[in-house]
Amino acid sequence: MKRSRKTKIVATIGPASGSPEQLETLFLAGVDVFRLNCSHGDHAVYREQYGHIRALEQRHGRPTTILLDLQGPKLRVGRFADGKVQLEAGQSFTLDRQDIPGTRDRVLLPHPEFFSGALKPGDDLLLDDGRIRLRVESSSETAIATRVIHGGQLSDRKGVNVPTAVLPLSPMTEKDHVDLEFGLSLGVDWVALSFVQRPEDLHALRKLIGDKAWLMAKIEKPAALNSLSQIVAAADGIMVARGDLGVELPAEKVPAAQRRIVREARQQGKPVIVATQMLESMVNAPVPTRAEASDVATAVVEGADAVMLSAETATGSYPREAVTIMDRIIKETESDHDTFEHTQLFCERAISVPDAICLALRQTSQALNIPCAVTYTTSGATCLRAARERMPSSLLALTPSHTTARRLGLVWGVHAVHSPDVTDIEEMVDTAVRSAVKEDLAQPGDLLSVVAGMPFGTPGMTNLLRLTKV
Repeated sequence: MKRSRKTKIVATIGPASGSPEQLETLFLAGVDVFRLNCSHGDHAVYREQYGHIRALEQRHGRPTTILLDLQGPKLRVGRFADGKVQLEAGQSFTLDRQDIPGTRDRVLLPHPEFFSGALKPGDDLLLDDGRIRLRVESSSETAIATRVIHGGQLSDRKGVNVPTAVLPLSPMTEKDHVDLEFGLSLGVDWVALSFVQRPEDLHALRKLIGDKAWLMAKIEKPAALNSLSQIVAAADGIMVARGDLGVELPAEKVPAAQRRIVREARQQGKPVIVATQMLESMVNAPVPTRAEASDVATAVVEGADAVMLSAETATGSYPREAVTIMDRIIKETESDHDTFEHTQLFCERAISVPDAICLALRQTSQALNIPCAVTYTTSGATCLRAARERMPSSLLALTPSHTTARRLGLVWGVHAVHSPDVTDIEEMVDTAVRSAVKEDLAQPGDLLSVVAGMPFGTPGMTNLLRLTKV
């Protein structure tokens, strides 16, 4: 079962999409990656849904990717005596460590990291997704005195964002550790870490995951942009999480930040997802706005590997329609030849032998109008390099590893197939031809390009490009 587009679709599972019938409907509509959002749901439900997805994979003969998204250290204020207060611009308001109900003048902030000296006078705190802005006037070990810049109604347990400071937060909460252990026991393919601030956050999680899954860094803190190159290098993939990023950055800066993050991921050959509010109006409407359609198309043109649906498929009224519309937007955008030329411009590279082979793969495929490029890959490295080139040809990844085939389901243009390992070049060519024809990616008379590493089965040894006729 193949898709007739290159950019992948990620769908978040929720009450609107969690049954076996709903999951199959979304899969057939075009979903490539299913996201388990640990901020919602419970383990028993996710265990059932994981089983349904793997059954889909077997039934349709297509490796399917499952992404576990950890909640991360979500920061919130405490509760109020009356459930809510009204803050007015210009008034003073204190955040402290007193575990008593809040008033119009103060509230509990149950996160000791705020009181460690990380906040300075002039720093801003954003409450309730940025609707309320406080400016720090002084900070001590017990209280943070602020002035209200933008007021509004503040109720129990609303979130707190800190756009101008790096808090000494552990990247993993106790809940994250429990969710991670559960996800790895299931066999998820990717694990996403929320609120990454520094590359060290990823190093800590990598020690826990090992090689059990690929690691995705969610870029949703302005502080992460200061170490973007190092964060991308430390991760296996990147998510442009525009929800919290859009709260902590001024709205006019988010598009440029998105382009920068996508470009850096592209240059390092790491898969990148653009996420949040892509078709937000379709939570309650059967069609998107024109601006939303343009937003999806922009991510495609920028070279994103995947675009993601959140509430649209998790809790929305039109999950199938949202996937169908996103599929149509991607196809229409990719049908423009300029799309491929534009994405190729992003790839500035230090040429190594594997890079040069995959660059030659793209140039040869374009020059000879080759319909299918075949990569042999054990770890996925060869396929990632080839996908980075954003070639118009179909990209067939043959791998002896079920795990690698599933992980590659997130990667741009890749049609992954589990295939027995090969031992010599003749067997390699024969298997490539038979697989391309079987997967309906090539016809008799077509020219194929085949990339592999010698000796076979050695990760990172991409050094062979072969042309063959079907």
